[in-house]
Amino acid sequence: MLQMQLTPSPITATVDFSAPGVSHGFLRLPYSRDDAAWGSIMTPITVVVGREGPTALLTGANHGDEYEGPIALFDLASTIRAEEVTGRIIIVPAMNYPAFGAGTRTSPIDRGNLNRSFPGRPDGTVTQKIADYFQRVLLPMADIVLDFHSGGKTLDFLPYCAAHVLPDKRQEAQSFDLVRAFGAPWSVRMLEIDAVGMYDTAAEEMGKIFVTTELGGGGTATAHTARIAKRGLRNLLIAAGVLKGEVEAEPTQWLDMPDADCFTFAEDGGLIEFLADLGDAVSEGKPIARIFPVTRTGLPPVTVHARRSGLMMARHFPGIVKPGDCVAVIGVEVEDSVANMVGPS
Repeated sequence: MLQMQLTPSPITATVDFSAPGVSHGFLRLPYSRDDAAWGSIMTPITVVVGREGPTALLTGANHGDEYEGPIALFDLASTIRAEEVTGRIIIVPAMNYPAFGAGTRTSPIDRGNLNRSFPGRPDGTVTQKIADYFQRVLLPMADIVLDFHSGGKTLDFLPYCAAHVLPDKRQEAQSFDLVRAFGAPWSVRMLEIDAVGMYDTAAEEMGKIFVTTELGGGGTATAHTARIAKRGLRNLLIAAGVLKGEVEAEPTQWLDMPDADCFTFAEDGGLIEFLADLGDAVSEGKPIARIFPVTRTGLPPVTVHARRSGLMMARHFPGIVKPGDCVAVIGVEVEDSVANMVGPS
């Protein structure tokens, strides 16, 4: 641990994080490879410094096959002006740049899942070095963190903005205030089933206001989900007091994820037939999908049942599933006033 504290990050920024105005540059990570002995990974970054105020750290492509965040953030970086900003905005549209370039969830270099690699290592793999830089350099600068996600190539979601239930109720309430301001069609009190090593956890343990999204999926972005991302981004920055303007209020339906029964997993592999679509109401114990064995004909499908009643908020995207794959996620509709009152999950 002492070595990690003393070893400097190999990543250097070509931008000055305190220089007034708009600065475009790169986070340069040396990466020696077959076609470039002294090569580098050049991750685009924009820093906008206006009048004194809070810092917002905005990230996309934590997983490289999720595109609404990069669309919204590359767009913001190309249009924002420093006179619109109170404080500072740090924009990293594709934080896992190798994965983004390959269109894959994990890095093509080391197969690292950046969102399970925190706190990282300055002397580790490429993915661990990126995580370490965010952990020790970028996150400490931030007051507010927005990390865009969607379903990538393996999941499809109702488009929602979310935050987590936290021990610090003031921090939790501030996070949910920004979820509300984002104005996605759905807003979620999100439960993680695999929170170890997450960027979310790293930010929240530092006391940062952390907001995330799941905006569609299938390894693409639609016009609809891109509009949600761009509008929600501006709404959140305005509500946080970082950007000038008025919040474009949009109705949102709140969903709660009370426990692990929200998640349904396949115990068999094969061809999946869904019996309910995103947004459909489902009942505990009722069929939500069937999985057909595909090694031969004449075998009956295996029925997958909902583990709780609620609304289908996510589903497996490819038509073939493997044992252990998440088939569906079910949320419970709650009133806005209830969303911040439900006890810890």
